[in-house]
Amino acid sequence: MNHSEIRAQALENVDTKAAFDGMKAEFDLLRQMLAARQRNGLNQAEVAQKMGTHAPSITRLESSLGNGRHSPSISTLQKYAKAVGCTLEINLVQNP
Repeated sequence: MNHSEIRAQALENVDTKAAFDGMKAEFDLLRQMLAARQRNGLNQAEVAQKMGTHAPSITRLESSLGNGRHSPSISTLQKYAKAVGCTLEINLVQNP
């Protein structure tokens, strides 16, 4: 069984799907962060150096968005964005 099949099977469970859907914003942000870092040819150690921290901090930051155990501060996300050549934008969007 491959990853896609395991994911599809897990998401058949209503509670699992609700939890997964509840983390959509975190998963979307993580994908954007990883894409920006890769687009700029940076590894975690290089991002850490630009942020004035250590590589394990970047590993924790990136993994925290995928596991939902920690919510990084806006300040940290701004520093990360700057380090990977981006600007952080946060928007409130009215529900339909």
